[in-house]
Amino acid sequence: MRGQVLHHRELRGVVPRAALDVEGALAVVRPICDDVRARGVAAVVEATERFDGVRLTDLRVPVAALQEALEALDPTVRAALEESVRRARLVHADQRRTSSTVRLAPGGTVTERWVPVERVGLYVPGGLAVYPSSVVMNVVPAQEAGVEQIAVTSPAQKDFGGLPHPTILAACALLGVDEVYAVGGAQAVAMFAYGARDADGALVVPGVDIVTGPGNIYVAAAKRLLKGVIGIDSEAGPTEIGILADDSAVPSEVAADLISQAEHDPMAGAVLVTPSVALAEAVQAELVVQVAATKHRDRVATALAGPQSALVLVDDLEAGMEVVDAYAAEHLEIHTVDARERATRVRNAGAVFVGRWAPVSLGDYCAGSNHVLPTGGCACFSSGLSVQTFLRGVHVVDYDEQALAGVAHHVVALADAEDLPAHGQAVRARFPDGLPA
Repeated sequence: MRGQVLHHRELRGVVPRAALDVEGALAVVRPICDDVRARGVAAVVEATERFDGVRLTDLRVPVAALQEALEALDPTVRAALEESVRRARLVHADQRRTSSTVRLAPGGTVTERWVPVERVGLYVPGGLAVYPSSVVMNVVPAQEAGVEQIAVTSPAQKDFGGLPHPTILAACALLGVDEVYAVGGAQAVAMFAYGARDADGALVVPGVDIVTGPGNIYVAAAKRLLKGVIGIDSEAGPTEIGILADDSAVPSEVAADLISQAEHDPMAGAVLVTPSVALAEAVQAELVVQVAATKHRDRVATALAGPQSALVLVDDLEAGMEVVDAYAAEHLEIHTVDARERATRVRNAGAVFVGRWAPVSLGDYCAGSNHVLPTGGCACFSSGLSVQTFLRGVHVVDYDEQALAGVAHHVVALADAEDLPAHGQAVRARFPDGLPA
């Protein structure tokens, strides 16, 4: 990109990006979701057998299985999860909103109340990796928001008797969530959107108000399809990391951080933006060595070689700032001599990690921040999962006669201007002797 001058919007069109065809996936998920809506439990069972190779006898995981998973959990892993939960609670508790009242006139107030949704469905992926951390990141903000009913779903696993991975079950038990389903994919999103009844008409899975959590392209497509039936957090696609770095960066650490996100998925994005040719070359050399030594080398190599990953050379760090803002990374690391100052200037990112001691891995588990973040450039207009995701602002309008009298003529004037006379009449009816002067 050296030497090119592009408008901010143009930059968005040329930065590396995974080729995701959510629209194409809609054709696959639509009949699945329609089937779940029509046939409920039977459709969910059939879809699970088709896609996961598991024939479910019960959609819901027995509470005893949750407790057994927690009791069998490696103490080291349990301690790590407990610390992750503790830190996440501290951060998310501070996000709680309080009601506020504005007095606009004597006897006239507007109060904004923050009300949690009643019931949420939280999706925890299965597949290439196990994500108990995603249980924490979904459940904690919902609990801190005051949501009364929290249900979790995660794909059934053949290797675990048709239940979700035991570490996921243990995380649910640790957080006190006992409504857990062994269902994944588009059928899980549809199950939460429409609810699911059995052949006798009994409601086995009540519908929810909002579905959150990351998943594969089919989960993202189902969320897009059903948005409006349910609320959603975002259409989260493959993970991505952007790194803005100068010559002060440590090449081995930059390479390690790129690999850490590339191991999630062959479609994961890893992008280094730097004005330093020397750093870019050193990172490339490190990648050759480190990729060969990592456990999931094939997956990582595929991700790093894809069109969604790149080493981007820019004229200077200011040009680099423009590029990373256009990229709008899910995770943005800043490895520069002035990292803290630059972090305050970032406009578009799901989360920003400042300096060499704040790798994305920290945010994935124990920073206290949330790792359910917008991907695919959506950080230009979306935020990560938070307490606010599960709250609704409700305005309560409380005016007495005097307060309405003081503004009645304005209401009527605007109603007449919009040719909606009945609106004005609704106010006139309250003052049969004429509008107050």
